[in-house]
Amino acid sequence: MSVLSRMLRHKSVEQLQAEAGRRGDFRRVLGLWQLTAIGIGGIIGVGIFVLAGQQAAANAGPAVALSFIIAGIGSACAALCYAEFAGLIPVTGSAYTYGYAVLGEFVAWIIGWDLLLEYALVVAVVAIGWSGYVQVLLGSAGIHLPVWAQQSMSAQTMEYYLQQLLGAHGAQAIAGPSDGHRFNVVAAGVSLLVAALLTIRTEWGARFNTLVVTIKVIGVLLVVLVGAFYVHAVNWQPFIPARIVDAQGVAHFGWAGVLTGASVVFFAVFGYDTLTTAAEEAKFPQRDLPRAVLLSLAVAMVLYIAVSLVLTGVTHYSHLGGDASVSQAFESIGLHWLSVTIAVAAVIGVTSVLFAFMLGAARIWFALARDGLLPTWFAHIHPRFGTPARPTVILGAFTALVAGLLPIGEVAELVNIGTLSAFIIICTAVLVLRIRKPQVPRSFRAPVLALVSPLGVLFSLLLIFGVPWPGAVGWQRIGGLPGITFERFILWMALGCLIYFGYGMRHSRVEQK
Repeated sequence: MSVLSRMLRHKSVEQLQAEAGRRGDFRRVLGLWQLTAIGIGGIIGVGIFVLAGQQAAANAGPAVALSFIIAGIGSACAALCYAEFAGLIPVTGSAYTYGYAVLGEFVAWIIGWDLLLEYALVVAVVAIGWSGYVQVLLGSAGIHLPVWAQQSMSAQTMEYYLQQLLGAHGAQAIAGPSDGHRFNVVAAGVSLLVAALLTIRTEWGARFNTLVVTIKVIGVLLVVLVGAFYVHAVNWQPFIPARIVDAQGVAHFGWAGVLTGASVVFFAVFGYDTLTTAAEEAKFPQRDLPRAVLLSLAVAMVLYIAVSLVLTGVTHYSHLGGDASVSQAFESIGLHWLSVTIAVAAVIGVTSVLFAFMLGAARIWFALARDGLLPTWFAHIHPRFGTPARPTVILGAFTALVAGLLPIGEVAELVNIGTLSAFIIICTAVLVLRIRKPQVPRSFRAPVLALVSPLGVLFSLLLIFGVPWPGAVGWQRIGGLPGITFERFILWMALGCLIYFGYGMRHSRVEQK
C-alpha cells in the first residue's frame, strides 16, 4: 500500500456504528442532562467571568454583546454539524472520529493531534482565570498568598528563561526577568484536582459537574437579575465607541474592535464539542448527543448576551479590564455581597470547564491510542475505575505546569486556531458525507446544510485570518489571530506529522486489518 493510500484510508460509517454497539470499554452512565451539563460546563466559564469585561474594555465597548453574537453564529453553524455527526457516529473521539470516517486517517490524525493540545491548553487557560477569582475570595477574607505564588510569569520573563535555555545572546536577548520567579500555585493545584476526579469514576465526576453547573447558572442569573436594577443607559453610549488606533497600529473599538472582540471571545462559545467525546459513556447516544449539543449552546448564548449587556450597563466599559471583571464591576457600585457571591459562583462554576475539557482531551488521547496512532499503552482502561486513567493523569500534570508557569495571554492565543481548524473540517466533512451517503439513517439532520456548512467554514476562516478593513493608510487586517499563533500552531502540526509518519502510519489498527 502506498503512503498516499495509507493517509487516505478510513473507517466506514457502518463499521464505526457496528463498533459502537459492540465495544464495552466504558460504562454507559450519562443521560441527557448530564451530557448537557458537560456542554454548558465547557462553554460557560472564563468567557462570562473574565473575557466579556476584558474585551469590552480593550476592543468592543458595550458592543461586546455583538462580538458574542457574531462568534455565536459561527459556533452555531458548527454545532449543527457536530449534532448531525454525533447522532450518526456515537463513538468516543468527537471530531477525530468524524474525520476518520469521511476524510481519511491523516486528516483525522491532524484533527485529533490538534484538539489534544487545544483542550489541554483550555484547561490551563481556565485554571489561570479560576485562580484570579480564588484570590479575590481569599483577599476578602484577609488571606493573601505570597507574591511569587499569586500568578504566572509575565511574557517577558518567560521569554528570558527560554532564551537562557536556548543560549540566546546579543542584541535580541532579554536583559533579565521583569517579575522574578513566579508559579501560579492555585492554577496548578486545581488542574491536578480535576485530573484526580476524572480518574476515579466518570459518573461521580458527572454528578459533581452537574451540581457545579447548576450553581454556576444560578450565579449568572443572579448577575443578570440583580444587575438589571443598576443599569444606567448612559454607560451604553456610544454603544460602539469611536475607532482608535494604538501606537502599534492596532485598531480598537468601532466595528473593527467588535470583530476583533469576536475573534477573541470565540474562545468562550465553543465547548459543546467536549460532550461528544463521551459518546461511548452516554446511555442513549444517538438520541441524546445531538440534543445536548444544541441545548447547551442555546442556554450559553442567552446568558452570554444578557451578562454582556448588564455588565457594560452597570459600569463604564473602560473599568472592566481586570481578571475578575464581573466581581470588580459590582464591587465598584457598592454591592460587596454580590461581588463575593459572584466570585464564589465563578470559583465553583469554572471548575466545570476544567472538567469538560480535561475529559475531552483524555478521551481523544484514548481514541488515538486505541486506533494505534499513539502507543496502545495509553488506551488502557483502569480495571477498577473504568476510566482512561493514564492519559488523564499525564494531562493533569502537563496542564498544572502550563497553568503554573505561563501567562494567560500566551496560552489563550493558541487555543482558538486549533478549534477553528477543527470546525472547518467538521463543517466540510458533514456536507461531504451527506452528498456521498445520503441514504444512511441520521437521528438528527442539520437544517439547510448546504447553507449552514459553508457559513460555518466562512466564519471560522474569518475568525482565524480576520477581514480586510479600510484604514487611515490603505487596507488593513482586523480581527483574526496574531502571527505568532500561526507559527506555534505550525510547529505543533509539524511535530504531529513526525509522530504520524514515524509511528502512527505503521501501527494503525486499520493497517493491521
